[in-house]
Amino acid sequence: MSGWTYEKSGVSIDQKSSAIKALVDKLEYKRDGIGQNVRMSGLFASLIDFGDKYITLATDGVGTKLMIAEALNKWDTVGIDCIAMNVNDTICVNAEPTSFVDYIAIDKPNEDITREIGIGLQKGAELSNMEIVGGEIAVLPEIVNGVDLSGTCLGYVAKDKIITGDKCAEGDLIVSLRSSGIHSNGLTLARKIVEANNIGWTDKVSGLSKTIGEELLTPTEIYVKQVLEITSNFNVHGLVDITGGGLRNILRMKKGLQYVISDPVKPAPIFQKLQELGEVEDKEIYQTLNMSMGFTIIAPADDAEQIAKKYQNAEIVGRVQKGDGVLLEPGNILYDHY
Repeated sequence: MSGWTYEKSGVSIDQKSSAIKALVDKLEYKRDGIGQNVRMSGLFASLIDFGDKYITLATDGVGTKLMIAEALNKWDTVGIDCIAMNVNDTICVNAEPTSFVDYIAIDKPNEDITREIGIGLQKGAELSNMEIVGGEIAVLPEIVNGVDLSGTCLGYVAKDKIITGDKCAEGDLIVSLRSSGIHSNGLTLARKIVEANNIGWTDKVSGLSKTIGEELLTPTEIYVKQVLEITSNFNVHGLVDITGGGLRNILRMKKGLQYVISDPVKPAPIFQKLQELGEVEDKEIYQTLNMSMGFTIIAPADDAEQIAKKYQNAEIVGRVQKGDGVLLEPGNILYDHY
């Protein structure tokens, strides 16, 4: 089967956005007293006013990457993914993650699976300098067939240190931090492509150094320590986690500007292979997968150049100019809504 899209695989980004809006439109109550939500659209982590600081909350899960873990009976890295999906969102407002609670829904208790998940959660916590302070294992045989894993991250940031993208300006440059692989989004599309080509999860595929299952299970990169070091030493205007929605995520930054990706990172072999096998168009794949650009930093030109020079996994991929939307310059592909 050819011409795969995320929607054809069963996930519509636009329908998801509509569903989110329908939910959020009903959430009108505002708390009295300390701890009120700071209502700003487009943030990767929610802000809660706590005196001279903002407390942050972010929640996310591993998604259908868990189905590959189940197929390979390998659960010891998905906990890293769970942590990463939350802490990488948390640092987008320059907050430091401090505490985490996990949620595991499972059809029947299995101590081998939960033990391996715990190994990954612990590793992710270490990489993030964060404690896991609690969680829940729900046994739901009538609802869940297998395992679902998600979590919630608590963080904090001083009010004068917050980064929201509102300072992005014409002339800024866009720096990309390379991803470790597919991370934890777009796996539904990836799985459908693999299955449609009758490739087994333990099969070797030309151009890849590991089996296809091992490639797709590569843990999500955790950017916490690097990004917080960067924001402590350089002037940074915007931080973007390239997860679900791909390059569309950059649309969360300041409006009235165009974010041009002129020199995208060369995609790792896993992305090239998925695009080839699924005959996925550039516009589709760059709004679904991270394409080796796992996290982006928007900064004044001088700072951006210094960041790219200092860090091996960083490179300048574009610029900010007058206009609207996100422009993938090769191919002249414009993303104008999230």
